[in-house]
Amino acid sequence: MKAVQITEYGGPEALKYQDVPDPTPGEGQAVVDIQAVGVNFTDVYSRSGVNPGPALPRILGVEAAGAVRAVGPGVTGLQEGDLVAYCSIAGSYAEQQAVPASRLIKMPAGLDSKDGAAVMLQGMTAHYLCYSTYPVQTGDRVLIHAGAGGVGLLLIQMVKHLGGYVFATVSTEAKAQLAREAGADHVILYTQQDFAEEIKKATDGQGVQVAYDSVGKTTFDQSISCLDRRGHMVLYGAASGPVPPVDPRVLGNGSLYLTRPSLGDYTVTREELESRSSDVLGWVKSGQLKLRVEHLFPLSQAGEAHRQLEGRATTGKVLLIP
Repeated sequence: MKAVQITEYGGPEALKYQDVPDPTPGEGQAVVDIQAVGVNFTDVYSRSGVNPGPALPRILGVEAAGAVRAVGPGVTGLQEGDLVAYCSIAGSYAEQQAVPASRLIKMPAGLDSKDGAAVMLQGMTAHYLCYSTYPVQTGDRVLIHAGAGGVGLLLIQMVKHLGGYVFATVSTEAKAQLAREAGADHVILYTQQDFAEEIKKATDGQGVQVAYDSVGKTTFDQSISCLDRRGHMVLYGAASGPVPPVDPRVLGNGSLYLTRPSLGDYTVTREELESRSSDVLGWVKSGQLKLRVEHLFPLSQAGEAHRQLEGRATTGKVLLIP
């Protein structure tokens, strides 16, 4: 089969499209014929060596959807042909992958593989952020960075459903329009405005109850400055680079909270995985949660997908099609 591997860390050019052995299902595994692959910033971190992970060479990617090709010993509840989706399993930039059956989620009728690959990781990330890490309450003021990105657009919709007031930051007017369409109340073009000053003016100096920050280095300090007393700084990414070491005393002005969550810690058990994925996929099926998938690349062009993602030339979800 074909897959995208790295043999050394580096830029998008490090992604190599090549032949690798077909997988076979082991105990408790199913082999999936992949039909759509989700591209995420965590893939960029893995490719560049920020998150070194397993030994090289290795296949990148942690999210995909497709049809079950074969099941291994001990697998129940799955059969050949079932349409499934999954995330947080390394090695999805490929035509096939052997996946623990316990991490596969059957797709609801009416949704396809593109839907699954577009929403599993980013949708469940948005879900845990606003339902668990900081459970948004009606009337809460919320800052969401990268408001036109994959997580951003989904998170805006979920926060609005919970009754929050959303400040969203974006880089262009075109992206601002997408954030508004998702429900953002106040969109800030960070390329033209100081988002911290804008939020302080709009809230009479009070700030927000929570800042959901996937950008990292370039927004971290100002995000903290935007927080109301006992506010939550939720750093869940580092698109602009890692945040330097933090002196805990910066949290003392207002008794602030800082956390660095990740999806794996919010889908530890099968029950939690099923609960979050059921919510997210159910909302997509009902139309309550709207996906934006407009960037499709052949698997062989994974490098170009990374270039555009890193260059902030994309909105919504980026997919690779084997």
